[in-house]
Amino acid sequence: KFTNVTNGVTPRRWVASSNPPLTQVLDEHIGPDWITNMDKLRALDVDDPELLNKFAETKILGKHKLADYIHRTMGISVDPSSMFDVQVKRIHEYKRQHLLALWVIVQYLRIKRGENFVPRTVIFGGKAAPGYYMAKLIIQFICRVAETINTDSDMDGKLRVVFLPNYSVKLGEKVYPAADLSEQISTAGKEASGTGNMKFMMNGALTIGTLDGANVEIRDLVGDENFFLFGRTEDRITEMQNDGYNPSDFIGPDLQEALDLITCGHFSGGDRYVFKPLLDNLLSHDPFFVMADFDDYMSVQDLVSEAWKDRQSWNRKALINISKSGFFSSDRSIRDYCKLIWNI
Repeated sequence: KFTNVTNGVTPRRWVASSNPPLTQVLDEHIGPDWITNMDKLRALDVDDPELLNKFAETKILGKHKLADYIHRTMGISVDPSSMFDVQVKRIHEYKRQHLLALWVIVQYLRIKRGENFVPRTVIFGGKAAPGYYMAKLIIQFICRVAETINTDSDMDGKLRVVFLPNYSVKLGEKVYPAADLSEQISTAGKEASGTGNMKFMMNGALTIGTLDGANVEIRDLVGDENFFLFGRTEDRITEMQNDGYNPSDFIGPDLQEALDLITCGHFSGGDRYVFKPLLDNLLSHDPFFVMADFDDYMSVQDLVSEAWKDRQSWNRKALINISKSGFFSSDRSIRDYCKLIWNI
């Protein structure tokens, strides 16, 4: 018979090795045994003011470390007090890095209009397969959007965009401890079980995501109030495919303004053709329902910004995520294999 075993990641590397400040805080509050029995994290008192403050300190240390790396290697100054909004993973249309990039453009336009905006540093990272043209075009698109935003004085103190070059496991050790928001925004039904969302969770990032892959289990573990859910379900997407999906039916005024800005070459030095294949794909076919999910994504991102304003509540939600992350330890995965598959 077929049996499913959910992936896991090792807390030895993804917490103890990559995030020593958090490891020290966890050791102090529940003892060091959690590293081989992560269920002990459930004993964390998420309402303890001292623990909340210590966790906040570990997060700012991680953010300063990543900010220093970004400045040293890329020459971009980012503000560690801003929300670090992160999407690092293989570049693929179904993972929808372009959904986040389009949202960034809408926020850029909002700031240009003088609207209030919670300061964010939006960080991308990942690699495309050598022959995957559209994925490479998405990387180029993100980099050109970043270049435009980071050189606009109106964005100072409000919005920064970074595409980390040559993303690797080693660089991930700097990224996961620094993240405030984990972007897990793949089209529902497409992700088997990526592990980045688990690493973010273990390090106290909150997730914005669809009901896809391990997001489903994360949300079940932490509760709906500690997870930012958006997007259509797998069943609904199948229905839309069968009924004849027309992306243009889902384009609201904010998204239309962003698309028009791309079309006129604003992010490509006046070149109206460089991103035309990307736009044509979204407007005529949109195989991964970026247009259909955009408005809901934008609404939930506004909820994220509101939640960020109450930092104590945000940190409590982050600690709840850490306390429930034991399910995603590789130790649990191996135990499941022993029990369910190998009978040893």
